[in-house]
Amino acid sequence: MQSIKIFTTGGTIDKIYFDANSEFQVGDSPLQECLQEANVSFDFAIESVLKKDSLDITPGDRQAIRDRISSAAESKVLVTHGTDTMVETAQALADIPGKTIVLTGAMQPARLRFTDAVFNIGYAIAAVQLLQQGVYIAINGRVFDPFKAAKNRYRQRFEQVGREL
Repeated sequence: MQSIKIFTTGGTIDKIYFDANSEFQVGDSPLQECLQEANVSFDFAIESVLKKDSLDITPGDRQAIRDRISSAAESKVLVTHGTDTMVETAQALADIPGKTIVLTGAMQPARLRFTDAVFNIGYAIAAVQLLQQGVYIAINGRVFDPFKAAKNRYRQRFEQVGREL
């Protein structure tokens, strides 16, 4: 079985809540603990690229993500990312050859009791192992082409905006 390289960039999935007077802030990724608790049986390596809300990700940050993915030895790559600009980052990664790249995120932080993060992480891990080479968004129980997907902020989910995969 191939190893999966996981790059974390921050976003809601990594946010933490300090106290009643605080806002959520991006912290260390809980991904290692999530995968250990799930008792996964595949090899993986996690590397932090950024710790930012996706609204703060710059073109330079996207280039850094792209460079890390391009130089990774693994052909299966998962990227955790904030949902607000996930589509833009996925599109910026679209022409990296020889890789299956899946981006995922969450509408609620992974550290909360009621969160979509754990489901989305598991779904994305399955997707990165099963999909052909290319770039995808795996979230809300669906796989999206990043050139035909959009976040529906009102419904708090991603939706297809063109022909489905």
